[in-house]
Amino acid sequence: MSANVFERFLPGLRADPYPYYHRLRAHDPVHESGLGFWLLTRYEDCVLALRDPRFGRAGFEALLESVYASAAPEGLAASMLFRDPPDHTRLRALVSRAFTPSVVEGMRRHIRGIVDGLLDRVEDKGRMDVIADLAYPLPVQVICEMLGVPVADQEAIREWSADLGRSLDAIGLRTGAAVLERGRAGQRAMCDYLGRLVAERRRRPRGDLLSLLIAAEEAGDRLSEAEVIGTCVLLLFAGHDTTMNLLGNGLLALLRAPDQLRRLRAEPGLIASAVEELLRYDAPVQRTGRFTRAPVEMGGRLIPPGAIVVVVIGAANRDPAQFAEPDRLDIARSDNRHIAFGFGIHYCLGAPLARVEAQIALDALLARLGDLALVDAEPEWRESQVLRGLKGLPVTFTPRARRRTPRVRRPA
Repeated sequence: MSANVFERFLPGLRADPYPYYHRLRAHDPVHESGLGFWLLTRYEDCVLALRDPRFGRAGFEALLESVYASAAPEGLAASMLFRDPPDHTRLRALVSRAFTPSVVEGMRRHIRGIVDGLLDRVEDKGRMDVIADLAYPLPVQVICEMLGVPVADQEAIREWSADLGRSLDAIGLRTGAAVLERGRAGQRAMCDYLGRLVAERRRRPRGDLLSLLIAAEEAGDRLSEAEVIGTCVLLLFAGHDTTMNLLGNGLLALLRAPDQLRRLRAEPGLIASAVEELLRYDAPVQRTGRFTRAPVEMGGRLIPPGAIVVVVIGAANRDPAQFAEPDRLDIARSDNRHIAFGFGIHYCLGAPLARVEAQIALDALLARLGDLALVDAEPEWRESQVLRGLKGLPVTFTPRARRRTPRVRRPA
């Protein structure tokens, strides 16, 4: 497969990247791109790169600073996402207490109330945009409440996050100057906003996560102000985007596999395994990156030190060597060790929250809305190769008997 294959396939990746992933994995699984990076598409190679200390995040911080620092030095580059130990360990330890499975389980009732309120607004209309009416506002409200961001500011957070997310695609490519500039502006605006919010919380602390991060900073040198803001940027950006994409991609997959949709309606106890399968089948985050710290031999190829390695999560999750019939949606799949949330020390901190939000939202949709059907057979995808999600997902339905109690108390 030629070195510029990645560039040639870029236009088609948005709608359906999986045929390309299969071809690349079959013919050139450790692929040296003409754009100066390597792509890994086999499950075992991707897992190795995510857990092996020869692959790290150090290097991305400098790259991000070169792109964004003049706009916002305290942005994503200062977050744990682009740090290696010991800084990553220190930052993650401070935030992880807010996202443990036990803490998140305690939020189920509140999350269910938010979902019911959102569905109340559309239930009598017989039509909704799943993204605008549910998949976006649910996780945004949850993460903003956790951080203490006022409701009135949530739409601005969405716009800044969208611009920042799309700009991550353009880093290192030969095009995308306008996209990068919007990303810089979005990150600058978000950091300026958070700087003002941090100052306000210093004056009047509350019981929110932002106040706890500030208290940790003031108790010693465990968090700098740039790290407080960078952590909040990461949580706001990643805290809603992954769940929004999971809900949109997941419901679309179910609507395109009506046998699986019928089964989930009939067997609501499968909601936990269904969410795991939806994560595998069409991962909200398609790619992540690492720098090699040493030479690494993979698949008969020698990757030099200092190389950018792109771990193609979406390809790994459809690898037939790991998953039987990987292109078939199976909500009862029993052996489902997908890597939609990553692997190793950078495993997604918010995974427990995303899972609970998706379980509750999908269960409520199926309980309250009958005859769900797509308005557009081919809904439009967002302009991103890294973050896979829909711009909108219009559906029609008939209201069912309104239910405000979960069909499943706690998924296994």
